[in-house]
Parts: sequence; C-alpha cells; structure tokens
Amino acid sequence: MRVLIAPDSFKGSMSSREAGERMAAGLRAALSSAEVEQVLLADGGEGTVDALVRACGGKKVFLRVTGPLGDPVEAAYGLLADGRVVLEVAAASGLPLVPEGKRDPWRATSRGTGELLRHALKHNPPEIVIGLGGSATVDGGIGLLQALGVRFLDREGRDVPAGGQALGLVERIDASGIDPRIFHTRIVAACDVDNPLTGPEGAVPVFAPQKGAGPEVLSRLAAGMEHYARQLDAAGKPVSRLPGGGAAGGVGAALAALCGAELVSGFPLIARVMALEEKIAVSDLVLTGEGRMDGQSLHGKAPVGLARMAKRHEVPVVAFAGAVGEDAERLHREGFAAVLPIVDGPIPLEEAMRRGGELLERSVYRFFRGAAAIGRLLDRSSPPEEESARIHDL
Repeated sequence: MRVLIAPDSFKGSMSSREAGERMAAGLRAALSSAEVEQVLLADGGEGTVDALVRACGGKKVFLRVTGPLGDPVEAAYGLLADGRVVLEVAAASGLPLVPEGKRDPWRATSRGTGELLRHALKHNPPEIVIGLGGSATVDGGIGLLQALGVRFLDREGRDVPAGGQALGLVERIDASGIDPRIFHTRIVAACDVDNPLTGPEGAVPVFAPQKGAGPEVLSRLAAGMEHYARQLDAAGKPVSRLPGGGAAGGVGAALAALCGAELVSGFPLIARVMALEEKIAVSDLVLTGEGRMDGQSLHGKAPVGLARMAKRHEVPVVAFAGAVGEDAERLHREGFAAVLPIVDGPIPLEEAMRRGGELLERSVYRFFRGAAAIGRLLDRSSPPEEESARIHDL
C-alpha cells in the first residue's frame, strides 16, 4: 500500500515537518510493509517558507525583527533558487510567538512582517510570495505598511499606536514615503482563508476571538475595522470586501490596497509548485491533518484542498486533528473518509499541545492497527471464491 503523508502544521504544537514524521512513525509501527512518501503541506500559514524552499531549492535568510507585542524575535524568509522570495506572516507576527495568556490583538502588530518584506526587497526578486496565515494580529496590516514607510495619522496628525487599537484612530493614510522597490516586484499574497476584511465573515468576528479578543475588545475592534476599511478603500483601491482581504487580520487587504498585491488561495499555489496532485494520483491513501478542523476549514485550509484534489482521483483521505469541531461532519462531503481527533479523553490544553507529537503518532498507530484487524476479520468472513461466484449468480 502506498501512503502519502501530507499534514499542515499543528499551530503551537508541531510544524508540518514534525507532524509528518510522527504520522510516518505511527504508520510504520502498525504497518511496516507500507510504502510512505512525505511532503510538507502549507496553505499560506506556518510552514509555507519551508514547503517552498524544500520544493524549489534555496536557502533561508534570518534576521531580528519586531515581534507581535514589540519584543524582538528571530524570523526568516526564503530566497529560492530561481531568485524569488517567500515569506510568511507567521514567522514574525505569528500567534505561536505570543504565550497564550498574553495574546492581545488590541496591541499585536504586523510590523515585523513588514521588516522582513523590506529586507527581502534588497535582493531585487522578480516575485515575492507572502503567506498570510497564522498571525497574532488584527491590525489591518497597519504595522506592516508602517515598516514599508506608510504613515497612518490620527485627527491630530500624529502617528497611530501599534496594534488593533489603531484601527479606529486612522483619519489619514500617507503613502508618499512607501519603499518604491515594492512596485518593481510582483507581490503574491497566499491566503489560507477567503474571508473579507469586514462584514460578518470578516477578520474581526471570525479570527479575533482565536487571537485573544474578549467580548468588549471584540466590539471595539469590529467598529475600528469598519472605520479603517473606509480609510483604506479611499487611499488605495476598494478592498473591504475582497476575498482573502481578512487574512492575517487584514494584511491581505493592506497589501492589495497599497502594494498592488495579488491575493490568491495559498493551497493551490503551493500544491502546484510541489506537484501534489501527481503524488496523490499514484497513492492508495492520503493522511493529513492540522491543529483544528471544523466548518471554518472549508474557507481555504490546506487539508480541505488536499481532500478535494484526492476526491477527483478517488483516493481516500484520513485526517487527524488536535481538535475536531461539532460541524466537522461538513468535511466528509469534501472527500474525507474520516476526521479523527488525536486526543481521546479529557486533557488540559497545555498538556495536549506539549504532547501533540506523541498523541498524533499514537492515533495513527491505533488507526492502522484497527484497520488491519478489521481487514483480517473481513478476509476470514469472506466466502470462498467459488461460493462467492454462486452467491453473485443468485
């Protein structure tokens, strides 16, 4: 049996690479005869740089930038063998960079991602791919654009503060100081979701709670984002309802409005580069997964894109997730044979995150041990070939 292992990252617990290795270990322990191929899956979120550097060749460039809450962090972007650059919001402005108790989209900034982008421009790349998933921010991309030289001014003509608190304060956007090199390269924003900047499916109502926003902050962020969207639409091209504009807390819309970025679904872009569909077509089974799977996964998440691709080739897909939402049954229509949680009983979240690799490996092992046992049972209960033929004739 040929098995393709292609998980996304389990945010805050495992990278795509580690998740794949754990899945492979569990599979081999249960079914040593399986032929296994591993690929790094990404949709624009965490792991996008590693996936494209591995698929295309190249190297990672490391530097110190501003982290989500203002402290310096070490982040990297990829300089590909063909001269293109790939970077991801998660590396400099990602949710895993902020301890759970300190997550605060009211203050979190995307500035570090802008610093990565500005540094990457010195290579004069023909194209920069920016993965937009996994951010800790809901600042509308203000921090990123500030790092590129854009000024966001309040009614007194002062620069607005960092984070989502700035959204409702922006009264004028001055893009005259933006780094002109941004317009001499093609910017492709790889979105892991298709949510717009504003509205009921926008960046604030859908994603801000996941990033630490309580009810009071949520309402203030929502009002601020509506105000900011009007300013952004006036300063650049209209982007408030652009699919993918809400990715990374509004970074997608900011890049499209003032940097001329093209917003694309991240999964198809990365899948095409790594020839993923060809790998699926020659497989008997595909294993995938990520930290959480639910109805929101339908909005551009990599495992769903993978399952849809596999469905075209009638290859079954089994997904393992750190948590499975109540509406996950919607995923079965997309090509999943099963969506299984890796936690099989009550366990504190912190412990589950710490033991994620162990739990994933054990879950895969148990799945294949069970499948093998069922297979043997069915083999024993099947009628002999001649009797089966007679039954068929009846």
